[in-house]
Amino acid sequence: MKQLVRLGVVCLARKTFDYQEAEKIYNRLLEHLQELEQVEVEAVPGLTIEPDEARKAAGYLAGRDIDGLVVISGTFHLGHLALEMDKVLHKPILLWGLPELPYNGGKIRLNSVCGVNLNASNLYKSGVRNYTASVGESIHEDWVDALRIAAALKESRIGILGFRAKGFFNLGVYDLNIYHEMGLLIDHFELNDVWSYEAPEDQVDARIAQIYELFETSDVNDGQIRKMAELAVKFDRFTDDQGITALAIRCWPEFAEGFGIAPCAAMSLLQSEGKILACEGDLEGAVSMIAHRAVGGEFPYLFDFSQIDFEQNHALLWHCGVAPCNLADGRCVRSLSSYHAGGKGVTADFVLKDGHVSVLRFDSAGTDYRVLLAEGDVIPMEKELRGTYMKVRFSIPVRDLLQKVIDNGVAHHASVTYGTFLEPFRIFAKIKGWEVIE
Repeated sequence: MKQLVRLGVVCLARKTFDYQEAEKIYNRLLEHLQELEQVEVEAVPGLTIEPDEARKAAGYLAGRDIDGLVVISGTFHLGHLALEMDKVLHKPILLWGLPELPYNGGKIRLNSVCGVNLNASNLYKSGVRNYTASVGESIHEDWVDALRIAAALKESRIGILGFRAKGFFNLGVYDLNIYHEMGLLIDHFELNDVWSYEAPEDQVDARIAQIYELFETSDVNDGQIRKMAELAVKFDRFTDDQGITALAIRCWPEFAEGFGIAPCAAMSLLQSEGKILACEGDLEGAVSMIAHRAVGGEFPYLFDFSQIDFEQNHALLWHCGVAPCNLADGRCVRSLSSYHAGGKGVTADFVLKDGHVSVLRFDSAGTDYRVLLAEGDVIPMEKELRGTYMKVRFSIPVRDLLQKVIDNGVAHHASVTYGTFLEPFRIFAKIKGWEVIE
């Protein structure tokens, strides 16, 4: 389910144009907005025409905790109006223009697009760049989805268990920069906080039965399966009790030795149930998965750009066995193995299903943030490796994509989810003033 957002909506007009028809259109648009998934509408009644009305409208919306402001140019209007509202609200703005009505006696009836142009110019030249403009009979839903990203991040609680993995300096973050850019505070927990968490026997037994049902288990022993079940219960209870939206985990080198198994397969199981768990202490990977889910991406997970085939123009998106187990292709055997962590495992092994996928990473370099975006199609393949993986042919040559990742120093993990989710992140990056790499 997409993230809930609250929209403030106002319709601007001037009585030298067909303002009465504009108000009828406004009322129809409000009915349309009420039908949108996971959207609450706070609308200013009637038309806003004079500057004092704009100030009153801003005051009305200021107390409604809106995520973004929809400014409909019902007709051409005074340039004061949008500026008066931005002065108070300081929210991302959608400048919405209406298609022109049939001429009436040779006169332009709305001149709405010119109103959008006026507002955009005024905002831009005043240094306000967080606006998006569209013209049409329905709202720009990608802009609404961009607001969902910001709302989801602001509402999330993100934790890091242990630290980043050994030597993965590129996954390090500046905590207060994440707070400044996204409103996220990071909570730190020690590995033992999960290892020592209570795991009721009945819940462990239920997980054991589930594991045997989901996986072929001949490569692991009963003790490892029990450990996997215990860890799944501990992660599940810990994140729920702490109210954690996403948890980045230092999954090596201490985990297998200290707990008895690696956490990969337990993470695969829980991610198939909607948990967001990031490998190797990758906080920005966890944030990227939260963002994917906010716009409707189901079961996002992290992968490595592991292998590149320039001749066949595809990449292998691989990781050691954490992808959500419900995303297996249905053709290969979904199994557990203990190859990882010096034979302690336990990892999930399967090929991921076919489909169209989107790739995302929010990535910092110093205090600057960038957004990596890509999309492609999964190429069916045989199960030849340990871990979880898919082969993808991207919409641009894989050589070019790799070059962009390398030249920009983007970290080696990214979130992947099934579906097309690109434009909301372009808009979100524009609102935030972040660079887009694609």
